[in-house]
Amino acid sequence: MKPSSMKSWAEAAPRLVAVAAGRQAADLVIRNGIWVNVQSRELLPGHDIAIAEGRIAYVGPDGSHCVGPETQVIDAAGRYMLPGLCDAHMHIESGMLTPAEFARAVIPHGTTSMFTDPHEIANVLGLEGVRLMHDEALLQPVNIFTQMPSCAPSAPGLETTGFEITPEDVAEAMSWPGIVGLGEMMNFPDVVNGDAKMLAEIAATQNAGKTVGGHYASPDLGPAFHAYAAGGPADDHEGTQEADAIARVRQGMRAMLRLGSAWYDIESQITAVTEKGLDPRNFIICTDDCHSGTLVNEGHMNRAVRHAIECGCDPLVALQMATINTANHFGLEREIGSIAPGRRADIILSSDLRALPIDTVIARGQIVAEGGRITVDCPHLDWPDHARKTVHLGKTLAAEDFVIAAPAGANSVRVKVIGVVENQAPTKALSADLPVIDGRIEAEGEVCQIALVERHRATGAVSNAFVQGFGYRGRMAMASTVAHDSHHMIVVGTSREDMALAANRLGEVGGGVVLFADGVEQAMVELPIAGLMSDDHAESVAAKAEALGAAMEAAGCRLNNAYMQHSLLALVVIPELRISDKGLVDVTRFEVTDLIEKVLQ
Repeated sequence: MKPSSMKSWAEAAPRLVAVAAGRQAADLVIRNGIWVNVQSRELLPGHDIAIAEGRIAYVGPDGSHCVGPETQVIDAAGRYMLPGLCDAHMHIESGMLTPAEFARAVIPHGTTSMFTDPHEIANVLGLEGVRLMHDEALLQPVNIFTQMPSCAPSAPGLETTGFEITPEDVAEAMSWPGIVGLGEMMNFPDVVNGDAKMLAEIAATQNAGKTVGGHYASPDLGPAFHAYAAGGPADDHEGTQEADAIARVRQGMRAMLRLGSAWYDIESQITAVTEKGLDPRNFIICTDDCHSGTLVNEGHMNRAVRHAIECGCDPLVALQMATINTANHFGLEREIGSIAPGRRADIILSSDLRALPIDTVIARGQIVAEGGRITVDCPHLDWPDHARKTVHLGKTLAAEDFVIAAPAGANSVRVKVIGVVENQAPTKALSADLPVIDGRIEAEGEVCQIALVERHRATGAVSNAFVQGFGYRGRMAMASTVAHDSHHMIVVGTSREDMALAANRLGEVGGGVVLFADGVEQAMVELPIAGLMSDDHAESVAAKAEALGAAMEAAGCRLNNAYMQHSLLALVVIPELRISDKGLVDVTRFEVTDLIEKVLQ
């Protein structure tokens, strides 16, 4: 199957000039709309848009000279004509969907350009996995640009991945047609410390004239932050407060404000623009991680833009942050991000600039969605069999594999506990006093067990620790092969028997998410591709995810989008405490740490 393609501006220019001059007829003309001009931040009523070769030929108050007998005409009837929305930083795998199915889910919400970092699959299948994602992305009727993953593993020495990404891999990928830059540079400590490998990856990207993505997940805005900025990352989406956004733009970086399924970081940072009055050109809206339930039931970039407006941002400024600002950042302002001559004809018709209902979506001059329904095909890649067989446990797990032994003679101990923070990626480093029964440390109250099960090399290894914040009660366990970023298997539970059942079940089906209660399977989302994605339709995956959420709630969990919190508990580059195949990781010190703090008696 050939990639979806269109003529370059240079190739299309003779036709565009002829259409704009009235010598030739346009393929499509949109009449009588309000032109949302993000270049000048204006609303211009009574304008027409003429389209040819998938690009915009003319935008003006009267496009009748561009209409011929074969021209398709759409009457905007006074609606807003705005650029297709751009997601500046996202992970398709977080939607539990392949690129084709992700595109199918978000196109009706007005997303026509995505900048995706497939570092999830890079941890499982290496450079081959990145290429498969890249190739399926190029088949789609919208623009999916790929950033080459930078960090697999995200923190060398603190986790073991299925594959490692090298500077040579990065250099090779920079020649691929859909690669626009380097994915988020999560290993900020090594950048700050001048690590040769990390700087080589950044150099390969800069030498190719492409954009380096950032990920500075630290509250320290002192010399370490300045050193990171000096290393070359051009943006960052890990800010959680106003000071973070201000620090980034002052250093010449773009502050990416995210609203994902569980990350609510726009409201706390948008005040840098709405209250402090900073120039909004260097602020960008993104989603980072959205699961299928959010996409189907709430939206995508339209949801994020609406939220920014609700937080006090001027609608035109919010739209700039989701269109032209993103295009400028990636050097693509002559291709996407605005309604102007020569640009790809990615256009939304909407009746309300604040509520942002998406009436019609046009991508590359083709109607791709109307009334919330997709109207085009999103082609699938033929994924190889080995990409569907990636869960290798090495043995059948038993309850004994999840036992945490106490020091000899102890009756109770003080342990370190991972504390989940609702709607944020960071965790808290907590402590709890737990009883010892028959030589085993037992979780109780708000504390339950967490385990990371190695699944790439069939070692059968299990790391055990404790977590707090989910609110689980009764005998239950939930397991997931989505475990950012090394993507082993995370199991959280109150019952070691159910933990073993859940882990073994995912081994049987080849990956996904499953919840057991009282020894019975309650919900399952199968993710056979790399243990990360389903190639089923988003609606089907969302329904299973909704059933999973209901099962989590029935087990006592009340957190918003708790599954996203579950999947990030192994992300050893975001403070404060995480779990990996190496054990419990103190991310403030970037070192493996002891689980037991003190023997109490």
